[in-house]
Amino acid sequence: MSGGRHTEPLDVHLIALRDSETGPEVLLSRRAGDVYAAGLWHLPSGHLDGPEEDVVTALVRETREETGVLVAPADVRAAVTVHHRSPGGSARVGFFFEVRCWSGTPRVMEPDVCDAMGWFPLDALPEPMVAYCRAGLDAYRAGARIALHFQEPGDPIAYTPPVDRLRLLSEAGSDSVVPEDAVRDFAERAVGRITGWTDASWARKGSQVWRADGAEDGVWFIKVHQNDRFHQREVGAFRTWVPNLGPAAPRLVAADESLRAVVITAVPGRALHGAVHLPAEEWRIFHRIGQLAATIHRSAPARPATHDTLPLGKLERHLDGARAYLAPGDEAFIRATAERAAGLPALAVGTTHGDFQRRNLRWEKDTGTLCVIDFERSEDGPAVRDFVRLFDAWDGRPDLYEAVTDGYGRPLTPAEEEHLAVLSVLDAVSGIQYGMAHGDLELVERGRHTLARLRSTSRP
Repeated sequence: MSGGRHTEPLDVHLIALRDSETGPEVLLSRRAGDVYAAGLWHLPSGHLDGPEEDVVTALVRETREETGVLVAPADVRAAVTVHHRSPGGSARVGFFFEVRCWSGTPRVMEPDVCDAMGWFPLDALPEPMVAYCRAGLDAYRAGARIALHFQEPGDPIAYTPPVDRLRLLSEAGSDSVVPEDAVRDFAERAVGRITGWTDASWARKGSQVWRADGAEDGVWFIKVHQNDRFHQREVGAFRTWVPNLGPAAPRLVAADESLRAVVITAVPGRALHGAVHLPAEEWRIFHRIGQLAATIHRSAPARPATHDTLPLGKLERHLDGARAYLAPGDEAFIRATAERAAGLPALAVGTTHGDFQRRNLRWEKDTGTLCVIDFERSEDGPAVRDFVRLFDAWDGRPDLYEAVTDGYGRPLTPAEEEHLAVLSVLDAVSGIQYGMAHGDLELVERGRHTLARLRSTSRP
């Protein structure tokens, strides 16, 4: 053992909150006189008087001495605990408490060490501010229960984003609310301090996605791809054709190949997956889907295919995994489809989204804006590939099919319709195989429904 036993002081910090028309406000005081961090804003705070005083009693006492208001111990709520080290090397442990109820009006009670006191929006804190205090508030806003704030020699006492040393710790026994440290550091180097993390990953196993709320009001999404191929595809799409979509797609802020991570901007709207709309609004949505597909497919000139554009090579493997869950007659239909596909000519190829489906499309009703996300499956292929996972959306709804083709600028050619039917069969088999292997019954049922529908409408 080295360094001896720790004898850090304990201090307490008041996070007094009140509601306003623009959101919650926090009480801050400005240090003054011959004190540490004079001229900087700080939470009302202080040290324990001795071993006979607990942290709640200390908070109630310090609050009365510094602000003149009375707080009942029962109204004190634990917020976050911060282990802090100053630039000078001394360490301490700070207990931050939330209080929303008190008696009296806050005012400067110790003018020799404080020259101002006021309420500030919790999401627009003043400058300059003590870095330690800012770390506690940022950790509190992020929902952390404990955090580290170990400053380095030479760091400023005042909060400065480039040398922000806050590190949030996840709670035991729960899935991490925040990404691993390396991903979090990468994201904060790109956009600054992030005070709120929300897991936004799709329920199915795959890439991880978090919504990140910034200290200065920005919102971004952080994505860690499940493999190098997906990372390269998505980053490649963002750096080539996605900017052509303008506000209909996110922008790439930063990428890290070693972490397989990206930071992207947020887009408005709600996913179409599972949403219900009135017929008139549905027509608008599907018309816009056609327009968006046309923009994607025209982002680079189409060119003749150099190989077969129907992925038949994986059919046997997918059939092996799906066979036990197929309806009678399905396998014969699938094989007949594959035989017919072998005689179809290859289509021209170009840019495709690769996973153009309702869960990756977001609709903002008030503005009529449709956005597309998730480009990790983007690759060159026939344009009709992007309609496979929307094919069932207009089943029995010729008006929606007409809306899509009207927005697209043309109907599908007979050859494209042949390819669309074949690709839909192959996608259904793949979905059943994958769904059973990963316990995703929704994929299985969607695949079975697609096969039943295609069998009922196919030519003899």
